[in-house]
Amino acid sequence: MTYKYFPHTEEDLQAMLSTVGIDSLDALYPQIPEDIRFRGDYKLPSEMSELEVRQLFEKLGQQNKPLVCFAGGGVYDHYTPSVIPNLLQRSELLTSYTPYQAEISQGTLHYIFEYQSMMAELTGMDISNASMYDGTTATAEAMMMAVAAGKKQRKVLVSETIDPKTLAVVKTYAHFHDIELEMVAAVDGVTSRESLEALLAQGGVAGVVVQHPNYFGIVEDYSGFADLCHQQKALLIVNSVAADLAVLKTPGEWGADIAVGDGQSLGIPMQWGGPYVGYMCCTEKLIRKMPGRIVGKTVDNRGQRAFVLTLQAREQHIRRQKATSNICSNQSLMALWVTVYMSLMGKQGLKEAAELSYAGAHYLCDELLKTGRFSLVYDKPFFNEFYVNYDGDADTLCQRFVDAGFLGGVRHGSGFLFAVTEKRSKEEIDNLVKIAAL
Repeated sequence: MTYKYFPHTEEDLQAMLSTVGIDSLDALYPQIPEDIRFRGDYKLPSEMSELEVRQLFEKLGQQNKPLVCFAGGGVYDHYTPSVIPNLLQRSELLTSYTPYQAEISQGTLHYIFEYQSMMAELTGMDISNASMYDGTTATAEAMMMAVAAGKKQRKVLVSETIDPKTLAVVKTYAHFHDIELEMVAAVDGVTSRESLEALLAQGGVAGVVVQHPNYFGIVEDYSGFADLCHQQKALLIVNSVAADLAVLKTPGEWGADIAVGDGQSLGIPMQWGGPYVGYMCCTEKLIRKMPGRIVGKTVDNRGQRAFVLTLQAREQHIRRQKATSNICSNQSLMALWVTVYMSLMGKQGLKEAAELSYAGAHYLCDELLKTGRFSLVYDKPFFNEFYVNYDGDADTLCQRFVDAGFLGGVRHGSGFLFAVTEKRSKEEIDNLVKIAAL
C-alpha cells in the first residue's frame, strides 16, 4: 500500500531490508510473541467535524474511572494550583526546547534561572542544572558524573533501599558505559553502614548512591556517610523526593556531592507516568562535570539584566568524546511547572503540604494496624509512605479497593506501600481503612 505522506517507497523499504539481511519488517521484531501482535484493522473513524471530535473524546474520557490515590512508589498525588496550567500556556513560555537564541528567549531563560535557584536552595547545594528527564535518568547521570570525576575509579555502590525502577535504569546505563555496580546491603529496611564501609575499603569506588526517604518510605540516618565516601575519594549521591526536602534534612546537610531526584512531587499531576522532570544539583567544584546546561545572569550592552546559557557541556557544543552527557533536550516546560508551583506555595506552603502528608500517612498507618490485618514490615521512622504486610489475600484486597473507588497502595511482596499526600482527607482515609478491615 502506498501512503501519501510516507517518504519511503516499497523499493526503498526492500533495499533497506536487504542491506540488513532480512526479508520483511516483521523480522525486525522476532522477540514479540505472535499471540500479542495485533493483526486486525484499526478502528479509526471517518472524518468528523470539530464538534463531533469533541463529543467522541468526551465519551472516551467517560470510560476512565477516577480513583482516590493512596499509591506512591516514587509518584505522588499532590495538588496542582489551577493558575499553573494557565500560566504555562503563555506563548513566550510554552515550549520544551532549549533556548539557544538568548535575544529572543529571555522569558524561558529567566524561569530556568529561577528554577535552578529554587532547586539549589531546596536541596542545600551550590549548583543546579536546567533540569533532566526524570529522577531515574538523573540518578544514572549522577553515577556517570561520579565516574568522570573519579577518573580511573569505575565502581559505583548503590544501596539496596533505592527504588527498583531507579536501580533498573542505573543498571542499564552502567552496562553500556562499562561501570561496575555493587549493592550495599540493607538491614531492617535501612542501608547497612558496615556493608558500606567494607565495600569502600576495597577501593576503586567513584560514587555511592542512597535514597532519602528510601523506597520503603523510611527516613534513613546518613550521618557520617559523606565522610566515609570522601576518605576513599568517592562522591556521595543522594536521591530524594523533591517536596519532602521542605521539612527533611537536605542532601547538602548530609554532605552530599550530588543531589538528584524527581520533581513530580512539586505539583506535577500523576498523568499516567509522565512527563515529569528530574533535578540535579551538586557542589561548585563539580560544576564542569555536570551534564545538561546551566543558565546564568549577566547584563547586556545597555547594563540591563539578561539571562544566557552559561555552561553547555553537551555533544552538540563540544567534541562528543569530551561531552559530559549526550542528553539532547530537557524538560524545560516541566521545570517551569515546578517553578511556578514553588513560587505560589512559598517556603511555608511547601512545609505545610509536607506536614499534612506526614500527618495523614501516620494516621492511616495507625488505623490500619488497629484492624489487626496489617503489620509494619520495618519499625522505622517514615515520612508520608510506609510498608505493611497484609494478613489475607492481597489480590482480593486490591480488587476491593478498586471496586470502592480507591487506588489502594503499591503492591510489594505480600504487602503494600501506602502513601498519603495533602490531598487526602480524614474521611477518605477512614473509608479506605473500612474496606481494608473487611
